[in-house]
Amino acid sequence: MSDLEVDVVVIGAGPVGENVAGRAHQQGLSAAIVESRLVGGECSYYACIPSKALLRPVDLYAATQRMPGVAEAVSGGVDVSAVLARRDAFAAEDDTGQADWLSGAGITLLRGHGRLAGERAVEVTHHDGTTTSVAARYVVVATGSTPARPPIDGLDTVNAWTNQEATQVKEIPASLLILGGGVVGVEMATVFRRLGARVTLVQHGDRLIPTTEPEAGRRLQAALEADGVDVRLSTSMTAVRRDGGSGDGAERSSTGGEVVATLDDGSEVRGSELLVAAGRRPATSDLGVDTVGLEPGRPLDADESTTVLGDWLYAVGDASTGAKLTHMGKYQARICGDVVVARSRGQELGGRYSHHAATAEHTAVPQVIFTDPQVAAVGYTEAGARDAGLPVRAVSYEIGSVAGGSLQADGYDGFATIVVDTDRAVIVGATFVGQDVADMVHAATIAIVGEVPLERLWHAVPSFPTMSEVWLRLLETYGL
Repeated sequence: MSDLEVDVVVIGAGPVGENVAGRAHQQGLSAAIVESRLVGGECSYYACIPSKALLRPVDLYAATQRMPGVAEAVSGGVDVSAVLARRDAFAAEDDTGQADWLSGAGITLLRGHGRLAGERAVEVTHHDGTTTSVAARYVVVATGSTPARPPIDGLDTVNAWTNQEATQVKEIPASLLILGGGVVGVEMATVFRRLGARVTLVQHGDRLIPTTEPEAGRRLQAALEADGVDVRLSTSMTAVRRDGGSGDGAERSSTGGEVVATLDDGSEVRGSELLVAAGRRPATSDLGVDTVGLEPGRPLDADESTTVLGDWLYAVGDASTGAKLTHMGKYQARICGDVVVARSRGQELGGRYSHHAATAEHTAVPQVIFTDPQVAAVGYTEAGARDAGLPVRAVSYEIGSVAGGSLQADGYDGFATIVVDTDRAVIVGATFVGQDVADMVHAATIAIVGEVPLERLWHAVPSFPTMSEVWLRLLETYGL
């Protein structure tokens, strides 16, 4: 006999796991959720929420400096202590409120480490060493991901930061080395440079944010360098160490002296701390997936209905093969909740979880990088579309050349690009770069998911004078 029997047990109480449990329970299924750390997960405490709480003040201050009449009144930079205090208001490491939400929703919270123990079985090891055996009709893996650690000599000896230490920082170091030019790397370079640290960013590839349009990476690099960030492209770290014999008091970390990184050209760079932002890996290594014939440490291969095995094992979020973004994980969670409810009732899943789910998961994934300039993108890049075998044409337009852009900020620097499938005359990708472009990406997402023909988009008239007028200019540039 098991200690607990429920319809659905979810391993992982981040926003993705919470959404699965909540959606299933709201439709009549009993649900339990297992969490070894904080209810709310990585996003709430160490990623999306705290990073944006840190980025918004420095972004807003920079925007004021591009507006005559405001720039003169707003000077002196941001108050670092106030920025950190506001971050704490959003992302303090206290999950009482989220745990209370689960309780109020009627979802059982099991605190401890959950592992599969065979088909439809989960064993939870609690922090006091006791265990709970859970039997469930449906098991959902929502364990997220962990930071990747590249094989660099000495990395395990220098107390390197991950995104967790960076987003929960208590004081700004004098200098920071960042390894990695992806989203975490460029966002944290923006934060720490504008809060007073000297920043050196080392990127193995030949451009920043390599999954976006090349021009986005170029403009972001130029902006970071204009801020004073030392960007090193096509460069690798081969070894790191703590040098306790150098650096004055301001340069010395609480864990020793400066971090010294040796680069592949033989040169060295130094910083008070080292942030490793070299990607993430699915948190499936110690999950017991081998008890059901799956390989530990790999993403769980889920189909469009989030199903992994039979009708009982599901995976959502970073632990699955889907896009590694909170909003996409929550989208998968809503599907997963509906699927287990439908199966519990013996209902057919229907087309909702086939064509449109495949479009959302693979060709219409939106993302915003909250740097300055912001980078907002959805769907294919031009190169990605060509690699996928699509016949495409891409057109771009400077956002600063529309009235809304020039009014938004003096010297507005930004652009928009659409990638058009020329056979079907529909948009399959879009990118916006510039100040305050984050919310512009949703219109493109709707156009891509809805497969809206360009000739119909022509009649979606943008408001004047807003930056959305760039849509009209893009269509005109394309030839409509």
